[in-house]
Amino acid sequence: MRPMTNHAINRQSVLASLKRVVVKVGSAVITTGDGLDSTAINRLADQLCGLRDRSVDVILVSSGAVAAGRQRIFERTRQTQNPADMASRQAASAVGQGRLMHDYDEAFARHGVVTAQMLLTRSGLKDRERFLNARTTMERLLEWGVIPIVNENDTVSTRELEFGDNDTLGAMCVGLTGADLFVSLTSADGVFDRNPDSSPDAKPMPTIDNICDLDIESLCDGKTSVGTGGMYSKLRAARRASQLGVPTFIVSGKGDFDILAALESKTRGTLILPRKNAVSSKKFWLAYHDDPAGSIRVDKGAAGALLRKGKSLLPIGIAGVDGCFERGALVFIRTLEGEELGVGISNFSADELCRIKGRHTDELAAILGPIPSDEAIHRDNMLLDAAI
Repeated sequence: MRPMTNHAINRQSVLASLKRVVVKVGSAVITTGDGLDSTAINRLADQLCGLRDRSVDVILVSSGAVAAGRQRIFERTRQTQNPADMASRQAASAVGQGRLMHDYDEAFARHGVVTAQMLLTRSGLKDRERFLNARTTMERLLEWGVIPIVNENDTVSTRELEFGDNDTLGAMCVGLTGADLFVSLTSADGVFDRNPDSSPDAKPMPTIDNICDLDIESLCDGKTSVGTGGMYSKLRAARRASQLGVPTFIVSGKGDFDILAALESKTRGTLILPRKNAVSSKKFWLAYHDDPAGSIRVDKGAAGALLRKGKSLLPIGIAGVDGCFERGALVFIRTLEGEELGVGISNFSADELCRIKGRHTDELAAILGPIPSDEAIHRDNMLLDAAI
């Protein structure tokens, strides 16, 4: 779908043009204190098959494996697991993934629909060739009418290379699949102007026009007890999706819900509108499939050239370098005061940048010898206002 301007987007226009959707469902929706909730999973399958009946491709990003595994282990051993212990979480996920997929297989089979499990890791998608291979696999599954069910491969992820939560993974799947809507099913019926847990008079926000203007920190100060996300991660994921020109719909998946009816309603959930100027999928991938290894601090002139003139970052505009990184690393771009401007791929190592910072382009070769580029970070390898 070609991104529409914000003024042209409303719930009816989203539905009318919908061709592919990524649906993320949280642990709080499909689990109970007794483990997986088969009623909720069957209800979700009914909803997603209803979307398929409208010729909409569906990709499901599902939490719940860790919660399912913990409950299964407790049933058999009466042992509880430390939720902060990564080894225990990974072991519980290994137990729970099979149970989760079994329940999904049975739920979708009632509609004659085949499902496929895709376990992704951030390190796997960090490599551009493997990222494109994952995209090709996803496309083939959708061509076959299969619903891919995506989760992070918790059993092999390390803390440094994990997505962190399935909200982030869902936003990455939007970029991976070229979806034109991101639906986040959660325990809350949309976004409120204040945290409803601590402010009973908080008011719902049916639409968010510009998520970049939203003070996410003041809205979100809690997490659900069975997941790793919370509203903060959902809004951060929505901000990332907005950069691709994709709207996000956050709505409750609890109880007797209906995705289509909620989208058509003016009161259910929150529709977060995309940015008017979408970034390329490659820039999106560059910015979000790795953690920044350091930072480059730029002077006022360079900051203005980046923000207002669309320029690349030249060494002459660099005032300082933080961290230790090699050529090709993702780094933060910050002002001297520490304000974060964005991220980008550095053409030079941290040591090289320290030697050439503040220097004119025609001086670089004399200092370093043959150089890979005149630019420290090329504009094509930079994303400003990144939601890190």
